Amino acid sequence: MTDNGRSPAPDASPTSLVAALAEGVVVLDGGMSNQLEAAGHDLSDALWSARLLADAPEAVREVHRAYFAAGAQVAITASYQAGFEGYARVGIGRREAEGLLRRSVELAREAARDADGNAASRWVAASVGPYGAVLADGSEYRGRYGLSVAELERFHRPRAEVLASAAPDVLALETVPDLDEAEALLRAVDGLGVPVWLSYSVADGRTRAGQPLEQAFALAAGVDQVVAVGVNCCAPEEAAEAVALAASVTGKPVVVYPNSGEGWNAQTRAWAGRPTFDAERVGEWTGAGARLVGGCCRVGAEQIAVLAATLRGSAAG
Repeated sequence: MTDNGRSPAPDASPTSLVAALAEGVVVLDGGMSNQLEAAGHDLSDALWSARLLADAPEAVREVHRAYFAAGAQVAITASYQAGFEGYARVGIGRREAEGLLRRSVELAREAARDADGNAASRWVAASVGPYGAVLADGSEYRGRYGLSVAELERFHRPRAEVLASAAPDVLALETVPDLDEAEALLRAVDGLGVPVWLSYSVADGRTRAGQPLEQAFALAAGVDQVVAVGVNCCAPEEAAEAVALAASVTGKPVVVYPNSGEGWNAQTRAWAGRPTFDAERVGEWTGAGARLVGGCCRVGAEQIAVLAATLRGSAAG
Protein backbone atom coordinates (compact mmCIF):
# COMPACT_ATOMS: atom_id res chain seq x y z
CA MET A 1 0.00 0.00 0.00
CA THR A 2 1.12 3.57 -0.60
CA ASP A 3 1.05 6.34 1.96
CA ASN A 4 -2.38 7.45 0.77
CA GLY A 5 -3.81 4.00 1.40
CA ARG A 6 -4.09 3.03 -2.23
CA SER A 7 -2.45 0.02 -3.78
CA PRO A 8 0.51 0.90 -6.00
CA ALA A 9 -0.28 1.10 -9.68
CA PRO A 10 0.62 -2.06 -11.58
CA ASP A 11 3.24 -2.07 -14.30
CA ALA A 12 2.02 -1.00 -17.69
CA SER A 13 0.50 -3.66 -19.90
CA PRO A 14 3.16 -5.92 -21.38
CA THR A 15 4.61 -4.74 -24.67
CA SER A 16 5.79 -7.30 -27.19
CA LEU A 17 9.43 -7.25 -28.13
CA VAL A 18 8.43 -6.90 -31.76
CA ALA A 19 6.49 -3.73 -30.94
CA ALA A 20 9.42 -2.39 -28.93
CA LEU A 21 11.76 -2.91 -31.89
CA ALA A 22 9.45 -0.88 -34.07
CA GLU A 23 9.70 1.98 -31.60
CA GLY A 24 13.46 2.10 -31.04
CA VAL A 25 16.59 0.39 -29.77
CA VAL A 26 16.41 -2.38 -27.14
CA VAL A 27 19.37 -3.20 -24.89
CA LEU A 28 20.54 -6.80 -24.59
CA ASP A 29 22.57 -8.20 -21.73
CA GLY A 30 26.21 -9.30 -21.86
CA GLY A 31 28.05 -12.57 -21.34
CA MET A 32 26.73 -15.12 -18.88
CA SER A 33 29.93 -17.08 -18.28
CA ASN A 34 32.16 -14.14 -17.39
CA GLN A 35 29.70 -12.98 -14.73
CA LEU A 36 29.47 -16.47 -13.26
CA GLU A 37 33.25 -16.87 -13.23
CA ALA A 38 33.62 -13.48 -11.56
CA ALA A 39 31.32 -14.78 -8.82
CA GLY A 40 33.67 -17.72 -8.27
CA HIS A 41 31.98 -20.50 -10.26
CA ASP A 42 34.11 -23.06 -12.10
CA LEU A 43 32.90 -23.44 -15.70
CA SER A 44 35.71 -25.64 -16.96
CA ASP A 45 33.57 -28.70 -17.70
CA ALA A 46 31.86 -29.46 -21.01
CA LEU A 47 28.45 -28.16 -19.89
CA TRP A 48 29.86 -24.67 -19.21
CA SER A 49 27.22 -22.37 -17.68
CA ALA A 50 24.43 -24.86 -18.45
CA ARG A 51 25.68 -27.00 -15.55
CA LEU A 52 24.63 -24.30 -13.09
CA LEU A 53 21.01 -24.64 -14.15
CA ALA A 54 21.17 -27.85 -12.13
CA ASP A 55 23.85 -27.07 -9.55
CA ALA A 56 23.36 -23.38 -8.73
CA PRO A 57 20.26 -21.91 -10.41
CA GLU A 58 20.27 -18.96 -8.01
CA ALA A 59 23.65 -17.91 -9.45
CA VAL A 60 22.15 -17.80 -12.95
CA ARG A 61 19.23 -15.72 -11.68
CA GLU A 62 21.66 -13.29 -10.02
CA VAL A 63 23.48 -12.74 -13.32
CA HIS A 64 20.19 -11.87 -15.00
CA ARG A 65 19.39 -9.50 -12.14
CA ALA A 66 22.78 -7.81 -12.47
CA TYR A 67 22.22 -7.15 -16.16
CA PHE A 68 18.72 -5.80 -15.63
CA ALA A 69 20.12 -3.52 -12.93
CA ALA A 70 22.74 -2.36 -15.44
CA GLY A 71 20.03 -1.30 -17.87
CA ALA A 72 19.56 -4.38 -20.05
CA GLN A 73 16.02 -4.98 -21.27
CA VAL A 74 16.52 -8.52 -22.59
CA ALA A 75 17.95 -11.48 -20.68
CA ILE A 76 19.41 -14.29 -22.78
CA THR A 77 18.99 -17.61 -20.99
CA ALA A 78 21.75 -19.96 -19.87
CA SER A 79 20.59 -22.66 -22.30
CA TYR A 80 23.20 -21.99 -25.01
CA GLN A 81 25.16 -25.15 -24.25
CA ALA A 82 22.28 -27.08 -22.71
CA GLY A 83 21.35 -30.12 -24.75
CA PHE A 84 19.99 -33.59 -24.13
CA GLU A 85 23.23 -35.20 -25.29
CA GLY A 86 25.45 -33.08 -23.08
CA TYR A 87 23.29 -33.61 -20.02
CA ALA A 88 23.13 -37.37 -20.71
CA ARG A 89 26.93 -37.53 -20.58
CA VAL A 90 26.80 -36.43 -16.94
CA GLY A 91 23.92 -38.68 -15.97
CA ILE A 92 21.02 -36.26 -16.38
CA GLY A 93 18.08 -37.97 -18.07
CA ARG A 94 15.79 -36.52 -20.68
CA ARG A 95 12.93 -35.54 -18.38
CA GLU A 96 15.26 -33.74 -15.99
CA ALA A 97 17.01 -32.07 -18.92
CA GLU A 98 13.67 -30.80 -20.21
CA GLY A 99 13.01 -29.34 -16.77
CA LEU A 100 16.38 -27.58 -16.78
CA LEU A 101 15.75 -26.06 -20.20
CA ARG A 102 12.41 -24.69 -19.01
CA ARG A 103 14.06 -23.54 -15.80
CA SER A 104 16.50 -21.43 -17.79
CA VAL A 105 13.55 -19.38 -19.05
CA GLU A 106 11.89 -19.26 -15.64
CA LEU A 107 15.06 -17.92 -13.96
CA ALA A 108 15.31 -15.10 -16.46
CA ARG A 109 11.62 -14.31 -16.07
CA GLU A 110 11.95 -14.23 -12.28
CA ALA A 111 14.84 -11.80 -12.57
CA ALA A 112 12.81 -9.60 -14.90
CA ARG A 113 9.97 -9.46 -12.39
CA ASP A 114 12.36 -8.72 -9.53
CA ALA A 115 14.12 -5.84 -11.27
CA ASP A 116 13.25 -2.25 -10.47
CA GLY A 117 11.15 -0.34 -12.96
CA ASN A 118 8.58 -1.37 -15.51
CA ALA A 119 8.49 -5.13 -16.11
CA ALA A 120 6.55 -4.53 -19.32
CA SER A 121 9.79 -3.36 -20.97
CA ARG A 122 11.86 -6.42 -20.05
CA TRP A 123 11.95 -9.59 -22.11
CA VAL A 124 13.43 -13.09 -22.12
CA ALA A 125 15.31 -14.60 -25.06
CA ALA A 126 15.75 -18.38 -24.88
CA SER A 127 19.18 -19.23 -26.23
CA VAL A 128 19.35 -21.96 -28.87
CA GLY A 129 23.05 -22.45 -29.39
CA PRO A 130 24.64 -24.25 -32.35
CA TYR A 131 25.30 -27.98 -32.58
CA GLY A 132 29.00 -27.38 -31.97
CA ALA A 133 28.31 -25.85 -28.56
CA VAL A 134 26.95 -29.15 -27.28
CA LEU A 135 30.05 -30.93 -28.60
CA ALA A 136 32.12 -28.54 -26.43
CA ASP A 137 35.12 -28.82 -28.75
CA GLY A 138 35.13 -25.38 -30.33
CA SER A 139 33.49 -26.58 -33.53
CA GLU A 140 30.81 -23.89 -33.28
CA TYR A 141 33.58 -21.54 -34.44
CA ARG A 142 34.10 -23.63 -37.59
CA GLY A 143 30.73 -25.12 -38.54
CA ARG A 144 30.56 -27.68 -41.36
CA TYR A 145 30.07 -30.55 -38.93
CA GLY A 146 29.58 -33.19 -41.62
CA LEU A 147 25.86 -33.39 -40.87
CA SER A 148 23.05 -32.75 -43.32
CA VAL A 149 20.48 -30.00 -42.86
CA ALA A 150 17.91 -32.68 -42.01
CA GLU A 151 20.19 -34.19 -39.35
CA LEU A 152 20.81 -30.79 -37.80
CA GLU A 153 17.09 -30.05 -37.83
CA ARG A 154 16.42 -33.31 -35.97
CA PHE A 155 19.00 -32.32 -33.39
CA HIS A 156 17.64 -28.82 -32.79
CA ARG A 157 13.89 -29.39 -32.92
CA PRO A 158 13.35 -31.17 -29.57
CA ARG A 159 15.32 -28.61 -27.60
CA ALA A 160 13.61 -25.71 -29.38
CA GLU A 161 10.21 -27.26 -28.64
CA VAL A 162 10.97 -27.49 -24.92
CA LEU A 163 12.27 -23.93 -24.75
CA ALA A 164 9.27 -22.62 -26.67
CA SER A 165 6.95 -24.41 -24.24
CA ALA A 166 8.36 -22.24 -21.44
CA ALA A 167 6.94 -19.15 -23.20
CA PRO A 168 10.00 -16.96 -23.79
CA ASP A 169 9.44 -13.73 -25.68
CA VAL A 170 11.83 -14.81 -28.42
CA LEU A 171 14.11 -17.71 -29.32
CA ALA A 172 17.70 -16.56 -29.88
CA LEU A 173 19.20 -18.71 -32.64
CA GLU A 174 22.68 -17.50 -31.89
CA THR A 175 26.36 -17.97 -32.73
CA VAL A 176 25.39 -19.80 -35.92
CA PRO A 177 28.55 -20.64 -37.90
CA ASP A 178 27.23 -21.62 -41.33
CA LEU A 179 24.29 -21.60 -43.73
CA ASP A 180 23.41 -25.28 -43.30
CA GLU A 181 22.87 -24.83 -39.57
CA ALA A 182 20.93 -21.60 -40.11
CA GLU A 183 18.60 -23.39 -42.53
CA ALA A 184 18.21 -26.30 -40.09
CA LEU A 185 17.41 -23.97 -37.20
CA LEU A 186 14.81 -22.07 -39.19
CA ARG A 187 13.17 -25.37 -40.07
CA ALA A 188 13.37 -26.56 -36.47
CA VAL A 189 11.53 -23.54 -35.05
CA ASP A 190 8.90 -23.36 -37.76
CA GLY A 191 5.42 -23.59 -36.27
CA LEU A 192 6.49 -23.23 -32.64
CA GLY A 193 4.58 -19.97 -32.29
CA VAL A 194 7.52 -17.97 -30.87
CA PRO A 195 9.37 -15.23 -32.77
CA VAL A 196 13.09 -15.75 -33.31
CA TRP A 197 16.21 -13.83 -34.04
CA LEU A 198 18.96 -15.36 -36.18
CA SER A 199 22.49 -14.32 -35.32
CA TYR A 200 25.67 -15.50 -37.01
CA SER A 201 29.17 -15.70 -35.63
CA VAL A 202 31.44 -14.11 -38.21
CA ALA A 203 35.09 -13.51 -38.99
CA ASP A 204 36.76 -11.50 -41.74
CA GLY A 205 33.42 -10.45 -43.20
CA ARG A 206 32.13 -14.00 -43.71
CA THR A 207 30.46 -16.71 -41.67
CA ARG A 208 32.79 -18.78 -39.52
CA ALA A 209 32.53 -21.45 -42.22
CA GLY A 210 33.71 -18.91 -44.79
CA GLN A 211 30.43 -18.25 -46.60
CA PRO A 212 29.31 -14.83 -47.87
CA LEU A 213 27.32 -12.91 -45.26
CA GLU A 214 24.94 -11.59 -47.88
CA GLN A 215 23.90 -15.17 -48.64
CA ALA A 216 23.64 -16.00 -44.94
CA PHE A 217 21.40 -13.05 -44.11
CA ALA A 218 19.23 -13.68 -47.18
CA LEU A 219 18.06 -16.98 -45.65
CA ALA A 220 15.99 -15.00 -43.15
CA ALA A 221 14.76 -12.25 -45.43
CA GLY A 222 11.39 -13.79 -46.26
CA VAL A 223 10.76 -15.60 -42.97
CA ASP A 224 8.09 -13.76 -40.98
CA GLN A 225 8.97 -15.62 -37.76
CA VAL A 226 12.43 -14.00 -37.82
CA VAL A 227 12.04 -10.61 -36.15
CA ALA A 228 15.73 -9.68 -36.23
CA VAL A 229 18.88 -10.89 -37.94
CA GLY A 230 22.51 -10.06 -37.31
CA VAL A 231 25.75 -11.11 -35.64
CA ASN A 232 27.12 -12.03 -32.23
CA CYS A 233 30.24 -13.60 -30.72
CA CYS A 234 32.44 -11.65 -33.13
CA ALA A 235 35.08 -8.95 -32.84
CA PRO A 236 33.59 -5.49 -32.18
CA GLU A 237 35.47 -4.20 -35.21
CA GLU A 238 33.44 -6.52 -37.47
CA ALA A 239 30.05 -5.43 -36.22
CA ALA A 240 29.21 -2.22 -38.07
CA GLU A 241 29.76 -3.55 -41.57
CA ALA A 242 27.79 -6.71 -40.79
CA VAL A 243 24.92 -4.68 -39.30
CA ALA A 244 24.64 -2.52 -42.41
CA LEU A 245 24.66 -5.58 -44.67
CA ALA A 246 22.03 -7.40 -42.60
CA ALA A 247 19.75 -4.37 -42.72
CA SER A 248 20.12 -3.91 -46.47
CA VAL A 249 19.67 -7.60 -47.34
CA THR A 250 16.70 -8.37 -45.07
CA GLY A 251 14.97 -5.08 -44.29
CA LYS A 252 14.54 -6.41 -40.75
CA PRO A 253 15.72 -4.97 -37.41
CA VAL A 254 19.31 -6.01 -36.76
CA VAL A 255 20.68 -7.70 -33.66
CA VAL A 256 24.32 -7.19 -32.70
CA TYR A 257 26.21 -8.31 -29.61
CA PRO A 258 29.94 -8.76 -30.14
CA ASN A 259 32.56 -10.22 -27.82
CA SER A 260 34.99 -8.16 -25.79
CA GLY A 261 37.51 -8.31 -28.64
CA GLU A 262 39.72 -10.85 -26.92
CA GLY A 263 40.38 -14.12 -28.75
CA TRP A 264 39.22 -17.56 -27.59
CA ASN A 265 41.58 -20.52 -27.98
CA ALA A 266 39.40 -23.64 -28.11
CA GLN A 267 42.40 -25.93 -27.54
CA THR A 268 43.64 -24.24 -24.37
CA ARG A 269 40.15 -23.00 -23.42
CA ALA A 270 41.55 -19.59 -22.57
CA TRP A 271 41.16 -15.98 -23.70
CA ALA A 272 44.05 -13.97 -25.10
CA GLY A 273 44.63 -10.44 -26.36
CA ARG A 274 43.17 -7.16 -25.20
CA PRO A 275 39.53 -6.08 -25.05
CA THR A 276 38.34 -3.66 -27.73
CA PHE A 277 34.63 -3.50 -26.91
CA ASP A 278 33.65 0.15 -26.67
CA ALA A 279 30.11 1.23 -25.89
CA GLU A 280 30.73 4.38 -27.91
CA ARG A 281 30.49 2.22 -31.03
CA VAL A 282 26.77 1.83 -30.40
CA GLY A 283 25.92 4.97 -32.38
CA GLU A 284 27.60 3.49 -35.42
CA TRP A 285 25.68 0.24 -34.99
CA THR A 286 22.28 1.84 -34.49
CA GLY A 287 22.94 4.21 -37.36
CA ALA A 288 23.46 1.19 -39.58
CA GLY A 289 20.18 -0.42 -38.50
CA ALA A 290 20.81 -2.19 -35.20
CA ARG A 291 17.79 -2.38 -32.90
CA LEU A 292 18.91 -5.10 -30.45
CA VAL A 293 22.30 -4.15 -29.03
CA GLY A 294 24.42 -5.75 -26.31
CA GLY A 295 27.51 -7.82 -25.66
CA CYS A 296 28.56 -11.45 -25.79
CA CYS A 297 31.57 -13.24 -24.28
CA ARG A 298 33.61 -11.23 -21.75
CA VAL A 299 31.31 -8.21 -21.95
CA GLY A 300 30.03 -7.70 -18.43
CA ALA A 301 27.47 -5.68 -16.53
CA GLU A 302 29.72 -2.62 -16.29
CA GLN A 303 30.02 -2.39 -20.07
CA ILE A 304 26.30 -2.93 -20.54
CA ALA A 305 25.62 -0.13 -18.05
CA VAL A 306 27.78 2.23 -20.12
CA LEU A 307 26.12 1.08 -23.34
CA ALA A 308 22.63 1.63 -21.89
CA ALA A 309 23.61 5.07 -20.61
CA THR A 310 25.05 5.96 -24.01
CA LEU A 311 21.80 5.00 -25.69
CA ARG A 312 19.76 6.99 -23.17
CA GLY A 313 21.98 9.98 -23.81
CA SER A 314 21.52 9.65 -27.56
CA ALA A 315 17.76 9.42 -27.16
CA ALA A 316 17.68 12.47 -24.92
CA GLY A 317 19.76 14.43 -27.37
